[in-house]
Amino acid sequence: MLLDTHCHLDAAEFAHDRELVITRAQTAGVGGIIIPAVEVSNFDTVRTLAHQFAQGAYALGIHPMYVERSQPDDLDLLRQALLMHRADPKLVAVGEIGLDFFIPEISQGAAREKQERYFQFQLQLAREFELPVLLHVRRSQDTILKYLRRNAVCGGIAHAFNGSFQQAEQYIALGFALGVGGEMTYTRALQIRRLASELSLESLVLETDAPDIAPEWMTDNRRNEPAEVLGIAKTLAALRGISLDELIQTTAKTAFRVCPKLSMALR
Repeated sequence: MLLDTHCHLDAAEFAHDRELVITRAQTAGVGGIIIPAVEVSNFDTVRTLAHQFAQGAYALGIHPMYVERSQPDDLDLLRQALLMHRADPKLVAVGEIGLDFFIPEISQGAAREKQERYFQFQLQLAREFELPVLLHVRRSQDTILKYLRRNAVCGGIAHAFNGSFQQAEQYIALGFALGVGGEMTYTRALQIRRLASELSLESLVLETDAPDIAPEWMTDNRRNEPAEVLGIAKTLAALRGISLDELIQTTAKTAFRVCPKLSMALR
């Protein structure tokens, strides 16, 4: 099954043609799309959207880039939402959570401390509700790995992975898969393409991060969308010298392993 394990389908960029975007994904053979939340205000949005089409699934969490503007009770509201919807088969993970040390304004001092506090609390929620996590990791690989070792969760996905081989191996050892998306399609992305080519195929999953990280061929329209995961799959299969069918089936098996509820969400 062809899966997009990370797609912000609720984004404003899709407001005028979201149904067509979903139809194009279905036509491309996409059998599942995980829609992660980024803040409390879109928890209901991603949940409702995931229930509007058979291929939908969702995650609830507070993105590190939204931590600074969050309200004091947002973590409590996240816990309440996870508790309220814990029996929902389409709720498959806690996410998108993580750390972002790329943006100076949120990667220093009190802002960084708040990011780390939110991340640890959300890892604890993932443990409490026995859910995997969808990780945002930007210039924060080693710090995130430190927190994962301290707060053992039941795995998940390191979204848009762009670390070293050694870091990749540490995530894999902790039960995580690594998300491969549009960035891998650029011939200049030598490190990412080498990782995608040489790491165990069983450690990789496909994603778009739509509407962001458009693949190389989208020269006229830079808005990415879930249908493009088919082209990403073709690129990865060519890099690895395997058939498209093997690539799709193996990455889907991995996605179902690290997000066990996903198979129920797509029935």
